[in-house]
This record gives sequence, C-alpha cells and structure tokens, in this order.
Amino acid sequence: MSGTAAERAVGHRALHWQVRPDAARAAVLVLHGGEEHNFSRPGRLNLPLLRMHGFLRGLTRATADAGVAIGTVRYRHRGWNGERADAAQDATAALDELTAVLGPVPTVLVGHSMGGRAALRAGGHPSVTGLVALAPWCPAEDPCEQLAGRDVLMLHGDRDTVTPPADTRAFAARSRAAGARVCGYTVTGSGHAMLRRIPDWHRATTRLTTALLGLQPLPAETASALALPTASREALTLALPPQPRRAPALPANV
Repeated sequence: MSGTAAERAVGHRALHWQVRPDAARAAVLVLHGGEEHNFSRPGRLNLPLLRMHGFLRGLTRATADAGVAIGTVRYRHRGWNGERADAAQDATAALDELTAVLGPVPTVLVGHSMGGRAALRAGGHPSVTGLVALAPWCPAEDPCEQLAGRDVLMLHGDRDTVTPPADTRAFAARSRAAGARVCGYTVTGSGHAMLRRIPDWHRATTRLTTALLGLQPLPAETASALALPTASREALTLALPPQPRRAPALPANV
C-alpha cells in the first residue's frame, strides 16, 4: 500500500465511533465482511455491517466504564479488489485516525470474513496488540510477518463453504512460525454467516476481546494453546465450547 493513510482515504472517514470515552485507555475496532470484487460504495442497508451489531452490543456492555473506545471501520468499496486491498487500506486509515485522536492506546481488531482479512493485513500497525478473526478470508498468498508479537485468536465454523477453514488453519500455522501468538477455535456445526450457534460466537468474541484488552484473564484453554510450541497443530484446532450466558465480572479496579 503506497502513500499515507490520509492520501489513501481523501474525502472518506474510515473510522466511525460507537463509544468514545473522554480518556480512553484502550480501543476495539470492528471490521465487517464484504466481497472479492466490487467497487460500489456500501449502501445504507449494509447487511455485513448489520451482522456485526450483536458483537458491538456485547463488547459495549462488557467494557462499560472501563475506558475502552469502540469503533467500526467503514469501507469506501464493497470489495477487496485484488492488489488494491481496499478494505485493508481503510482499516489502516481508521487505525491512523484512532491513534491521532486517542494516542497510541492498545487496540484490538475484531473482523469477520473480508473484515478478518483486512484486520490481519493491518495487524502490523503499531497500535494493534491483538486480533480476533471470525471466519476470516485467508488466501495462501497473504503475508503474516506483520503479526509477529501480536495475539491472534481465530474462530471458524466447520461448515463454512465461503472461506475455507483449512485456509485459516494454514494461515495460523504460518503466523505462528512468523512470531505471532496464535490460537484457533473450530465452531462445530456453524457456517460462514455465524447464524448457527450465534450466542456462542457473540459471547466467545466478547470474552476473548476483553481478555486481549487485559480486562480479565484469557480462557484457560486459550492461554494453554498460546503457550504450546510454535509447530503445534493442537493450538489451532480447539473446539469452541458452549459459552456461558454471563461473562465473568470485571475486576473492581478496572
């Protein structure tokens, strides 16, 4: 990607605030899905963005009064569009704007499908400390070296026929070899749209994101997987268990 984020996004505000505390200590950016090729602008009825509203509600409730800013990335185009990688450019522009407004606060990216691909591509941004990728689009040619030193948690349904789960596992393995701390969950019985087991998708994403923000400990199985040797395949094939309705309470000093 050439040029500054401002040059790439002239006339377009990539960052849309959902929650913006006066003195944020951390931030979450949510990235929705899209298409492989499409230069049209997302319309007002943006179904991929609507799909993320449940995740946004869960994250907003879980981080209330914790000083966490929450935003979404708005795309200029519906598609990734080949080497242009438009969604990744918009993600980087949003991260630059977030840093300009809040300072270099630790930031976690949460992305679905094309948004997962954009999050992984933009994950080398200096503000990014962790990522939660939901059924991400992970072509074999995509780089992973930018994720070194980051915590990357990936969830993929075993019935997904849009973005292959095997591609996610291969990308995860390459990322671990490149220095990222990666854990992979299989959401048994669920497909790409995350409609089956949707409460588990929402609750797991909220729990994992708040853990990456340092608001609570990582789930035990996640922490164990991240500590496994780099070449371990076991770290990439955890079965996502049913998620409890109530998340653990945040520590009193948050």
